[in-house]
Amino acid sequence: MSQQTGFEIREKLHEGRSTLVHRAIRIADGEPVVLKILQGNNFLPETLARFKREFEITHSLNSANRNEDVSSVICALSYQTFMDRPMIVLEDFGGDSLDRFKGKSWNLDQFLNLALQVVEALIQVHARQIMHKDINPSNIVFNPSTGQAKLIDFGLSTILPRENIVRANLNVLEG
Repeated sequence: MSQQTGFEIREKLHEGRSTLVHRAIRIADGEPVVLKILQGNNFLPETLARFKREFEITHSLNSANRNEDVSSVICALSYQTFMDRPMIVLEDFGGDSLDRFKGKSWNLDQFLNLALQVVEALIQVHARQIMHKDINPSNIVFNPSTGQAKLIDFGLSTILPRENIVRANLNVLEG
């Protein structure tokens, strides 16, 4: 991506089966951002709906958190299309997913600070009737310089009052 797309790619953060995640600079204002792009050309309707729901849920949580000092959920800035592929533009607060910190030794204060932030984030999310359904180290982003942690990846999330309970395969857990 280049000036034609409005972003300057700095680093690939993750490449999964269905998404590609890059750290970038938004050329219009020089702000650091993270770009999450749906991979492929032919998207299953379920995949596209899940990606759009991820943006909508994340964005709605950000809107609710604007009056708080520190948002516990990554801020979804916009939903765009790039070369016929959906893309979510997210804030970049300089963090990396916890799975990149494997093997790092944590002192007790660091660990408890991180754990408390994750618990407080889940309290805020659950208070808005949203269940994340995929809490794991790759979906918690941490900036060791600031000590700030945020939840990401609301693709499997559910807004509780809206979910219809259907019989599912009891041998498989979602998320």
